[in-house]
Amino acid sequence: MDRTDENERYSRQIRFAPIGENGQQRISQASVAIVGCGALGSFQAEALARAGIGTLRLIDRDTVDFSNLQRQFLYDENDASGEVPKAVAAARRLALLNAQVRIEPHVTDLTASNAEELLTGCDLILDGTDNFETRYLLNDLSVKHSIDRSTNHALPAQRALPAQRALPWIYGAAVGSSGTVMPVVPGRGPCFACVYPEPPAGPHPTCDVNGILNTASASVAALQVSLALRLIVGWDDFAAAIHTLDLWNGVSRRIHAGPPDPQCHVCARHEFRYLDNARRTPVSLCGRNAVQIHETSRPLDLAELARRLAPVGEVRVNEFALRLAIPRYDLMFFPDGRAIIRGTQDIAIARSLYSQLIGN
Repeated sequence: MDRTDENERYSRQIRFAPIGENGQQRISQASVAIVGCGALGSFQAEALARAGIGTLRLIDRDTVDFSNLQRQFLYDENDASGEVPKAVAAARRLALLNAQVRIEPHVTDLTASNAEELLTGCDLILDGTDNFETRYLLNDLSVKHSIDRSTNHALPAQRALPAQRALPWIYGAAVGSSGTVMPVVPGRGPCFACVYPEPPAGPHPTCDVNGILNTASASVAALQVSLALRLIVGWDDFAAAIHTLDLWNGVSRRIHAGPPDPQCHVCARHEFRYLDNARRTPVSLCGRNAVQIHETSRPLDLAELARRLAPVGEVRVNEFALRLAIPRYDLMFFPDGRAIIRGTQDIAIARSLYSQLIGN
């Protein structure tokens, strides 16, 4: 595509004064990582691809399920029936929407052991996850790399966001009809741990229990993408704010996030507890009666595993995953050692099944 065609493609975006031609050029040079390609991440990916982002790095651990189609953009019934990994299905669809965008799909779970490798070289991170553990991990990495970048004067200008050397990320969450968004730009506002020092105590709303409107997740993702574009083209009057909304009741509120906490263990004391924790604990998955087991030190040969598990139950295998159906449970194994055990939210039961089928 020559420059004339490119300008025509993005002409309505370029005519938006805060972006203009210079902003569009910055967008075309930017690299954005999307962690989680579900309801938030799939919308984010499509919006950024249509906006002409330079590179999209898609990180997701799961496959497409029919229950996803109500709210997760990019996917169709063929993806669900074929249990295609979300990162792969999203990459295929995005390639049809904008062939100029470089798409890097990664079918894996973001953990302390791979986060730096997966996110190095990105200019910005969008949160499409469903759990606080991963968000605190993103926050650790964002703060740590922003410190590293501030002392690296050899960083190529075209790889850095304008007027800053931070590695920002944008938090987003949606459940029911409500959602929350907050940009985190180390050095220019509080980090996530300043605002949320600890995960919420006790039970909290989930998609599995409380459901979710697709308009709620789409609105949260749209706000995240808008913030991302503002940061990419240059946001001189940046002010960290928490934006909450309720689509069902038509309520929206924006409050200042306040200054960084001088006692924050992450951005003040540089204690990266989640990034330094190399072991990933099992976690119940939002919106799914399922538990994920993560064994990064145990890569699996899916073809060999299929032969071994054939007497146990119904086995289906492809290059991405192996599915085993047994009474009461449905298990999905991945080459990196992960497993998603459907049919329970009890971590102890999930651990036991994994141990019985794969070993201790």
